[in-house]
Amino acid sequence: MENTTNRICRCIAMLLEQHGVKRAIVSPGSRNAPLLIAISRRNKITTDVVIDERSAAFIALGYALISQEPVALICTSGSALLNYAPAISEAFYRKIPLIVISADRPKAWIGQDDSQTIVQADALRNYVKRSYDISPDHTDNNVWYANRIANDAILTATSGRIGPVHINVQLDEPLGTLADDSNDSQDQTLMRTINMIRPTAKMETREARDLGRTIASPVKVMIVCGFMNPDKTLNKALMRLSELPNIVVVTETLANLHGKNFITSIDGTLASMRDEDRMEYVPDVVITTGGALVSRHIKQLFRSNRIKAHWHVGEIEDTVDCFQQLTTRIEMDPGMFFQQLASAMQPHRQECDFARKWHILKDRADSLTMSYAAKSPWSDLKAFATLLPMIPRRWNVQYSNGTSVRYAQIFSQRENHRCDCNRGVSGIDGCTSTAIGASLAYGDTTLLITGDMSCLYDIGALSCELKTPRVKIIVINNDGGGIFRFIASTSALDVRERMFCAPSSHSIYEIGQANGFSMHSASDETELRRVFPIFANENQHPAMLVVNTPGELSAEILKEYFTYCKSKK
Repeated sequence: MENTTNRICRCIAMLLEQHGVKRAIVSPGSRNAPLLIAISRRNKITTDVVIDERSAAFIALGYALISQEPVALICTSGSALLNYAPAISEAFYRKIPLIVISADRPKAWIGQDDSQTIVQADALRNYVKRSYDISPDHTDNNVWYANRIANDAILTATSGRIGPVHINVQLDEPLGTLADDSNDSQDQTLMRTINMIRPTAKMETREARDLGRTIASPVKVMIVCGFMNPDKTLNKALMRLSELPNIVVVTETLANLHGKNFITSIDGTLASMRDEDRMEYVPDVVITTGGALVSRHIKQLFRSNRIKAHWHVGEIEDTVDCFQQLTTRIEMDPGMFFQQLASAMQPHRQECDFARKWHILKDRADSLTMSYAAKSPWSDLKAFATLLPMIPRRWNVQYSNGTSVRYAQIFSQRENHRCDCNRGVSGIDGCTSTAIGASLAYGDTTLLITGDMSCLYDIGALSCELKTPRVKIIVINNDGGGIFRFIASTSALDVRERMFCAPSSHSIYEIGQANGFSMHSASDETELRRVFPIFANENQHPAMLVVNTPGELSAEILKEYFTYCKSKK
């Protein structure tokens, strides 16, 4: 078979395949022609073409997130690489394995007014685990070097603290020449694959028992879970721990954990906690796991009240002290840690009503939330209260940042297959692209719940040819930037409509229609209940449901909700 004459590009493509990379998202160009040719010859790698590099990177992120497999990204030289930065920074903080491969001009031409030439080596250094730069030489020594660092890059992306890496490949002319590659399998310089053995890390039984004694009843313990992938081992262990009278398990919407004793309506529950009662709900020990927390309420609870100890569990390689009271880092897999901890816990020494108090608080909060939503006029809150219970449990749900994920935190969670949001950096860019990438890896429906600003910010994704009928989008159309009408820093400013909120002159309905979506809309509760089943059952085209809500009124209703919860006895 004919392949590129560039041995380094052939080497990288072969190693991606041999290390089990099954998908590459590539963007067109001329400088990256040898890389595109080489990757297209690998039969075990599915190659998708996405013109916009920013969207391409978020699609790769979404696919890697759901598949739990590394994804390669290939772009041409110049500013193309910089368009990857938002998604790569998100992947870094979410610990998602993306392998960025950028084509570059030879280093001698940098700063020489040659087109599409910028400093590309180390351009992503703050957001990748490691950066690599390969010179254009085709000598055996340089091909050996390329083989070694390509092996290292893939292993680095997929081991330890998983995350993105960047390989910058300087490519000289000619770019499009082809030659027979039938002898590549005999070329050990090209074909060498370096493997890694990963021993399983466990605590000593004695150490697990010591920790168990530290948090035995009547010590009040709260386990707080941020965003993470579904983990059956962890879920089972936390369910065991949540049965103890002194332990409360609090899970965010994005934690993908489900148990009858878990506190899932995290913001709704904390909002109903009256200030005068706060101290009886503060634990002695907090154990956190997972990624960055959405809830400002839980952060405020622990930043403003002293606790005796805070343990953080996870393979993070950083000291994360979100509550400013960290005492212990436990650097191991959370599923394994909590499984050992649950097994080590002894029957409680004394009675404790800590868990019971929290469950009473949660039940009260859920009742207040539903009664408030039931009597509220049409608004964002009413829309979410109506919408969330109708989502089929088998669907994957992606939330955009801003109001969408925050409204989800108010309500008690149903057991959706999984929920995700780009909370590594918490930007609104790329939410639609991420959902489309996620849908490629999930065999059933992927639903994105987004705002009008987030949807229009990633408008290029709507025209992406990779979207299928498995993609569904609900747009909360509240005249842009609903969160800025609510949060204290901007809600009182006179310039907020002009500077923070961004009502669009474009019709989202018409944009969706023009991009091949089956379009639906609702402007009140009755209409939403009528339209949703039609939207949900669409299986011939990707579908979009535009939910029109009043922006100013929605912000006022949300503010009043938090006041209402605290005022009720």
